[in-house]
Amino acid sequence: MDRDALEPRQRPYKRGDKVAQAVARSIVRKIRTEGLEPGAHLPSEAQMLKEYGIGRGSLREALRILEVNGLIWLKPGPGGGPIVGGAQADHFGQMATLYLQAQGTTFSELIEARLALEPLMARLAAERQDPELMDALKQVSGSVRVDDDSTYLQFTGDFHRLIAAMSGNGILSLVSQSLSDIFRDRVSGIVFPKSRRKDVSASHAAIAQAIEEGKPDEAHDLMYEHMAKYVAYVKRGHPTLINEVVDWR
Repeated sequence: MDRDALEPRQRPYKRGDKVAQAVARSIVRKIRTEGLEPGAHLPSEAQMLKEYGIGRGSLREALRILEVNGLIWLKPGPGGGPIVGGAQADHFGQMATLYLQAQGTTFSELIEARLALEPLMARLAAERQDPELMDALKQVSGSVRVDDDSTYLQFTGDFHRLIAAMSGNGILSLVSQSLSDIFRDRVSGIVFPKSRRKDVSASHAAIAQAIEEGKPDEAHDLMYEHMAKYVAYVKRGHPTLINEVVDWR
């Protein structure tokens, strides 16, 4: 029998689990197998206590584990209770910064990771050519208003998020987007000057064309060149940032 199909009461838990950890895992399994979308209500506390056959303290600890990691949020008041939050990159990134700070990871290492991941995802996007996302790629890789900072940042961010989604690899997409969010949170004011933004728009268009034409090597190389230019710009203009340790957000 598929372990994911087991009922919570049957307790498909790992040996040595704390009860709260085991229940948290079972709740995540429920969210995934039932296809619950962000914003969906989970059963009430009373229903979960009966369903899992555990004490109130253990259940609340399980819900707290999921809340801290951004997978659910607790809505107070009448009609409230646990709400599905979804596996979002910003939540994953926030959690990851705790580990990055603990091991002394610098922004230089973070940039190197992005420089490796982004070209790989562009290659995969060109190999897989998701037809449902191709039209969206054309839109976000088109002409960008280079004179408006917020619009420019939105378009460039959307472009890289879409490439990540088009890679078809959930792990690469989640990790790369979370790294991008961590970096953007720290360097939100560090963008290419307006005089260079047309070149950025042209790079995006070229990468999109390589993906659309199914040219993995070209998509990889163009994305690497594009990211390398930004890395060089940050290192040159903000040398002290590179050696900073990533802070827990």
